[in-house]
Amino acid sequence: MGRSSSAAMANRSTRLVLTAFVWRQALALTGFGIFTLLALAVAALATWNVADPSFSYATDNPPANILGFSGAAFADLMMQFLGLASIFALLPILALALALISGRRYDRIPARLAAWGGGTLLASATLGCFPAPATWPIPNGIGGVIGDMILRFPALFVGAYPTGMVATVLGCIFTIPCIWLMLFASGFVGEAVETESDDDDAPVAAVSARNRQDEDDDGDDNGLFGGFLAFGALAHYWYIAQARLRRLTGAKPRARVGFDQPYDFNDDEFGTLNEPVRAKQASAGGRSRMEPSLDGAPERVLSPRRIVSAPPMSSNDADDDDDSSLDTGDNPRRPAGILADHDEDFAAARGPKSAGNGSPRVVPAAPPPKPSARVGRDAQGSFISPEGFQLPSVHLLAEPKAIARDASLSADALEQNARMLEGVLEDFGVKGEIIHVRPGPVVTLYELEPAPGIKSSRVIGLADDIARSMSAIAARVAVVPGRNAIGIELPNRIRETVYLREMIGSKDFETSKAKLAMALGKTIGGEPVVADLAKMPHLLVAGTTGSGKSVAINTMILSLLYRYTPEKCRLIMIDPKMLELSVYDGIPHLLSPVVTDPKKAVVALKWTVREMEERYKKMSKIGVRNIDGFNSRVEQAMERGEVLTRTVQTGFDRQTGEAVYETEEFDLQPIP
Repeated sequence: MGRSSSAAMANRSTRLVLTAFVWRQALALTGFGIFTLLALAVAALATWNVADPSFSYATDNPPANILGFSGAAFADLMMQFLGLASIFALLPILALALALISGRRYDRIPARLAAWGGGTLLASATLGCFPAPATWPIPNGIGGVIGDMILRFPALFVGAYPTGMVATVLGCIFTIPCIWLMLFASGFVGEAVETESDDDDAPVAAVSARNRQDEDDDGDDNGLFGGFLAFGALAHYWYIAQARLRRLTGAKPRARVGFDQPYDFNDDEFGTLNEPVRAKQASAGGRSRMEPSLDGAPERVLSPRRIVSAPPMSSNDADDDDDSSLDTGDNPRRPAGILADHDEDFAAARGPKSAGNGSPRVVPAAPPPKPSARVGRDAQGSFISPEGFQLPSVHLLAEPKAIARDASLSADALEQNARMLEGVLEDFGVKGEIIHVRPGPVVTLYELEPAPGIKSSRVIGLADDIARSMSAIAARVAVVPGRNAIGIELPNRIRETVYLREMIGSKDFETSKAKLAMALGKTIGGEPVVADLAKMPHLLVAGTTGSGKSVAINTMILSLLYRYTPEKCRLIMIDPKMLELSVYDGIPHLLSPVVTDPKKAVVALKWTVREMEERYKKMSKIGVRNIDGFNSRVEQAMERGEVLTRTVQTGFDRQTGEAVYETEEFDLQPIP
């Protein structure tokens, strides 16, 4: 009975410890989950932007929040209702997560939840007492809607919304209880204390309090002990289940392989030996003697050794390496000397490693441009008719055709061409190394790092000879700006076509900050090229017949038409040839029909000059320097409902001699 009762108590204690350990680990995992959610909330608040799409602001722009639309909506709700108090509202949650992870006691949960809510409200009210800065993007105060609502209760007694000294006093009054409630909600104050009912229960309460203190102090040790005990219990139950299963199935336990089994040993002189050999010990002088065996004592058995041809070694080395020369019949092992010989032969067969500096580095071709969000919107369509002017769809342009990759642009072919180019340059007395090879859609750029003493002009003068030696139509040689390299461009065998649809629908074109963005094509490496027409006040497109002048002009025009509405961009087209620009006649972006008569072209240009002077006068009256500043100033005035005015001096009073001023009002509209 005593043994059974002690076993039952031991099992019950084991189950209790195991249950406590599992419960503690579950609480720790819950703490880690809360901490992860808290980190996501902090990330959403840190990247909050008032212009992101949310429940209070509808826009088609992609959210700038790091968590996307969900993070933008969460951050907007928190900032709208609590303002900057959202940060203080997360502190008790952080304390709860840390308490669960560390195993610290977190009691009186209903009271702490109530303190958390009250502290959050007081924090919002405290921040609402302070005036919002001019850069605060929402109409509410920095305490949010809740802070403004709480401060309306003191307004019933004061008579107005508290400001100035009254707001400062209220903020100081709210601060002290707010801090105490937040500390209580975080668990730093207000720990539960056992009450003493009478004198008889006092020792018991003191002992229980001391025991709880000891448990808190030794939490880590108990957790580690509980982990070991839980592992032992699981192993114990596993072996019990395994034994019961073996008894039910009638399976016999596997016999263990003994260490005294003889080795199968092959020897060139004695053949196969299966008999064990008694252990012998060599003396210092090389003699051997038989160890006396004691009656009844087991004999130490060793297998015979295989002699391996190896360089001479000392006696100590031979003793240390004896164990490596034993072979078993089932799993033979080769001596270290034989392995070393094979490794050397294998290393010789592999040959030397290719040096990273010896072979030119082939830069991978640039991937296709990433499509913008506009491509997806145009593909989906809409059941609701859009209001106002709608930009043309990207799908009206020709879709890029899938073509096979040029075999001459593979990494091996480019490295071979680079070595051939190095040989050609060396034939002309130019020493150097091709450090980079950059394949592109039309040409391939080879970057040459010349040896010291080589002039750039000497290499540039060899352009025709390089083209002839490389069997190319032409070669372009120029210095790479900002680098100690000379670029050699050789045309590809197959020229890839760059499609305008790929450029217009790229993310680079949509996210470009250029005022008048134009997609001009791709660079030598295949990256999109987006230029700003506003930074090119005088632009001349020149070239030979068939070199692509008309394609360039049409690309510029379509880039503007696909990006700007008629309210933001107006065009005057003059086409004396009457063939190039006639396809654009009738579009809403034109101020006048396409001008084809040279006499009318002069009139159109004179009107352009007068319009430019008139715009300069308007901008000088408002005090801005460019069109962007003028439009932003006019839009701000229209949003606020104010009228732009200017006070000017019109003369002097004849009687008093004082200056006479008049106020001039402007009824201006944004100019394209």
